[in-house]
Amino acid sequence: MPYSNYDNLAASSEALDKHAVARHTTWVSIWVNIVLTTAQIVVGVFARSQALIADGIHSLSDIVSDFVVLAAARGSARAPDADHPYGHSRYENAASLFLGTILLVVGAGMLWRGIERLLHPEEIPEVHTIALVVAVLVLVSKEGLFRYMLRAAQRVRSAMLVANAWHARSDALSSLVVAFGILGNLAGYRILDPLAAALVGLMIGRTGWKFGWNALQDLIDRGVDDATTVTIRERLLATPGVRTIDMLRTRRMGDEIVVDVHILVDARLSVSEGHYIAEQARATVMLEPQILDVLVHVDPESDTKGTALQQWPARSVVAGAAEALCRANALTLHDVKLHYLNNGLEADVIVEGLREPARSGTDGADGTPVGGGMEPSSQSVADALTARFGLRAVRVLRVTGDTSAAPDGTDVATLTTPAAKATAAGPAVD
Repeated sequence: MPYSNYDNLAASSEALDKHAVARHTTWVSIWVNIVLTTAQIVVGVFARSQALIADGIHSLSDIVSDFVVLAAARGSARAPDADHPYGHSRYENAASLFLGTILLVVGAGMLWRGIERLLHPEEIPEVHTIALVVAVLVLVSKEGLFRYMLRAAQRVRSAMLVANAWHARSDALSSLVVAFGILGNLAGYRILDPLAAALVGLMIGRTGWKFGWNALQDLIDRGVDDATTVTIRERLLATPGVRTIDMLRTRRMGDEIVVDVHILVDARLSVSEGHYIAEQARATVMLEPQILDVLVHVDPESDTKGTALQQWPARSVVAGAAEALCRANALTLHDVKLHYLNNGLEADVIVEGLREPARSGTDGADGTPVGGGMEPSSQSVADALTARFGLRAVRVLRVTGDTSAAPDGTDVATLTTPAAKATAAGPAVD
């Protein structure tokens, strides 16, 4: 059963702060890249440096990437709606995939062009000194931009902004390669300029592949890392009433995490108490800042044992048969409580006017029938239900005292003897 509250998932102050930081840092990046792109391409043409022109095209792709980040940040900050109950955080994953694709294509083009020039070294011109000055200026600017953006991204825990920051670092590294290529060209090794251009293309393509692949994995619901999974598991197991957990699954929505889990509780707890334990488990996991939502399914026994609970009869069938049997034996049926377990179905038949609790089945050791000393009518009801449905155990209990005293209108006598095990044939359950 799901336990979730989508009212404040995306409209939190943290989400709004993330959007504001993304907008501010991205605009800073845009203006810096506009200045650098203009300088690199213009100077690269006049200084005849293919490496500097390639780096300028790289900076131009950064501007396009920055506008994609702005659009994604705006979209991911929108509140959940009927069509997107988990919010719009995956705009960030889609944007990261798009950014990676852009970088991969740009890098491949630059690599191809650099290789072409390397195949014709006689056509490589001598580079002007001004190209080296611009390359160093770009290197310093991109490194400063990286440090500024990374601090902001880590403060608001945004994977998309972290990716954009490391994109700036890759730009700085590529500018370093360009500077060395231009320096080598000026020293008489003209082949180093197109070689630097090819290396820049290779670096950009590698960065694009890395970002795009990770974003694609998140879009197809890759689980979180092992350390985060261990933390979630420990929080669940520390919840009072949780015996163990099964089927712990995680997936990312942008920078946030959605958790699905099955918890095992005492099989004979009331539904409301099982729900309470599930809520406690959910609240414990939600203390982790990256958790968006937790869906908790309550199991009375492990789901991993290959159970066949659907083979057992529904409540309406058993209750109808119990009522007919009670009526035939001059008893008044008050309630029927069923326990669907891996090793069989058990029933508590609650009647009015019975002097002693009745049980049906065998003692499970030597096959000796139990139930001696019971009223014949109650014994008949228990035996008939056991034989008809192959129940593991049937307990016939009586109502005592004021029936309005209990929340459900019953005050049932407590059975102090162990449950009997029925021997009647029924559906096979491991």
